Amino acid sequence: MQWTLVIPVKPLARAKSRLSDAAADGLRPGLALAFAQDTLAAALASPAVRDVAVVTDDALAGRELAALGARIVTDEPGGGLNAALAHGATAVRAQRPESPVAALNADLPALRPAELARVLDAAAEFPRAFLPDAAAIGTTLLAAGPGRELLPAFGTDSRARHRAGGAEELRLADVDSVRQDVDTAEDLRAALALGVGPRTAAATARLLIPGQ
Repeated sequence: MQWTLVIPVKPLARAKSRLSDAAADGLRPGLALAFAQDTLAAALASPAVRDVAVVTDDALAGRELAALGARIVTDEPGGGLNAALAHGATAVRAQRPESPVAALNADLPALRPAELARVLDAAAEFPRAFLPDAAAIGTTLLAAGPGRELLPAFGTDSRARHRAGGAEELRLADVDSVRQDVDTAEDLRAALALGVGPRTAAATARLLIPGQ
């Protein structure tokens, strides 16, 4: 099974506010874009991924991610993360009604294509499934098989909310790169330890990250 991924990218000027202890305000937009670029590049290189739709209203992010091969879907609802994901899934299904769809975080700069394929292959066994983040509180991937609604419930305690909503929790070892999203300086250290993509490596070269 090959999946279409839906990746949400918020306006870069508002992205990654919790990284203020690691990056000056002027550097955070570039860092957020680098995360998204490395996430997209790794996703497109995964054998389980057919294509990627990026939902964003940010002009720069749209241009840069389209150049890497993403289909850009305008965030028409403007209603936040879950509305953007539902809109992206609807846009995908308008062209391919039976396509399996998975929502993927845009801040997975250490993402490995083979690990993503393992997660998606495991998700294919269930109508809906999700992967919890490294903190075991949030979610980095939510998948819906053919004919199934995505029903995203990202945000605070999304692991519990996705589980309560009937999605199967994937319990896989050795997929750390798919679980390690980046919200804080501690998260960024963990991603760097796993090994990040080239754009994130370049963007973080100028940062003074606490604990490094």
